[in-house]
Amino acid sequence: MAPDTVSLRYFLVLAQELNFTRAAARIGIAQPALSARMRRLEAELGTSLLIRDTRSVVLTTAGAALAESAPPALAALDRAWDITRNAGSGELGTLRIGYSLSTGAETTPALVDRLIRRSPGLEVSAVPMATPEISPAVADGRIDAGITRGEQPGRGVRRFPLRRVRAGVQLAQHHPLAEHPEIEIADAAAYPLRLPDRTANPVIHDQLSALFRDTRLNPQFHTPAVSYDMSQPDLRDGLTLAPAGETALAVAPAGLTWRPLRGAPTLTIHLVLPREQSPLHRRIRTVAKSLAHELHWLPD
Repeated sequence: MAPDTVSLRYFLVLAQELNFTRAAARIGIAQPALSARMRRLEAELGTSLLIRDTRSVVLTTAGAALAESAPPALAALDRAWDITRNAGSGELGTLRIGYSLSTGAETTPALVDRLIRRSPGLEVSAVPMATPEISPAVADGRIDAGITRGEQPGRGVRRFPLRRVRAGVQLAQHHPLAEHPEIEIADAAAYPLRLPDRTANPVIHDQLSALFRDTRLNPQFHTPAVSYDMSQPDLRDGLTLAPAGETALAVAPAGLTWRPLRGAPTLTIHLVLPREQSPLHRRIRTVAKSLAHELHWLPD
């Protein structure tokens, strides 16, 4: 059998000190224990490593060879242990995250950045996906995690609240309602309201449309031909409003702004993970919880 690594490490200290008393003190063990270790190491290797007398310790040819070859071998072994531990704790590997466009302004970039900084061994990729596709992709392993807005249906996954945001509307800065710090839902319902195609996010679509229908019999909803347009041209007419979470403030183009809706329920962004979770999934969960707490994403 190969010698244990502890004995090898003790030998390397002794090879540097060439003195049992000093080496034992440096290691933090009794001198007789160190002597016993060295005798056992020599027996396991079948050769003498040290020439001892009452005044000095000298390395044999075999001892000098071991003193030269052991450090890089132990360093390689240490790296192997570190890699194994990191893989076992979810800090090593490839992480694929799918996210809905509504979470791409602040939430997803913040989580990806934190994962990379906390776990340099992780290779993280994040891709935008249609919201209804995210939970099935997590469940069947095409992606490792998802970030979605709303309690999306899906089997084989678990959802964890990651962030709650106020509901409001995007609107032109010259819109009549833009002068109010908060907008009444009934006032917003009197204007044309742009909602995304229901197929893009049925949960949020239904939640928002019901919000306005509760205050006005027939709100004027419309769906743009292009599902996502950074320039938001339809809002520049000074009439149309686009229901959106407060993260829309981070990506509002020039000429547009965002105002909260008074009394509207918050919108919840979820982290989606498989029901059966690996160390990698547990690592994502741990980092996400820490980030949400630090940035006050889940107020009481």
